[in-house]
Amino acid sequence: MASHGEITRLLQQRDEGSLEKLFPIVYDELKLLAAQIFQGEFRKDHTLQPTALVHEAYMRLMGDFDEISWQSRAHFFGIAARSMRQILVSHAIAHKAEKRGGGQTVIALDEAISYLSTQSIEMVSLNEALKRLEELDRRQAEIVELRFFGGLTVEEAAEVLNVSASTVKREWEMARVWLYRQLRHD
Repeated sequence: MASHGEITRLLQQRDEGSLEKLFPIVYDELKLLAAQIFQGEFRKDHTLQPTALVHEAYMRLMGDFDEISWQSRAHFFGIAARSMRQILVSHAIAHKAEKRGGGQTVIALDEAISYLSTQSIEMVSLNEALKRLEELDRRQAEIVELRFFGGLTVEEAAEVLNVSASTVKREWEMARVWLYRQLRHD
């Protein structure tokens, strides 16, 4: 596995050679992240697989590569997390439309929201709750996205957001409680 510094260096070089080297390095981590997201998937007929999610997210990232001022490995995985979330939500909405209102994508939030460790929620409901949280507190919504979809540690999320780790811990806890209440009412 490449060091954090190696990924950051390749992201910041912005030439074709560094891009060619980047994908094999980040691929395993992206696939692990996607597999963790899918671990909580309860729908057996899900047509999107972790590998497809990784490839689609990576293609989106590379499409925007020159427009993003890459700061670090954590920044890359934070943006990858947002991309994966958007893909999963789009897929869930499309699947729901195909079923005329049924078959929403269900994921477990066991590690992301400890209060819901034995429960599951629909991807669309989670996305709607995150949008509401974003209206109230954008940073808390970003922290949830980075930690849940991006798999970033508290320290990595703090680096991406340019805040202290204690701020991330405090706001992560508040966001978890808020999401628990919102999702319980949904």
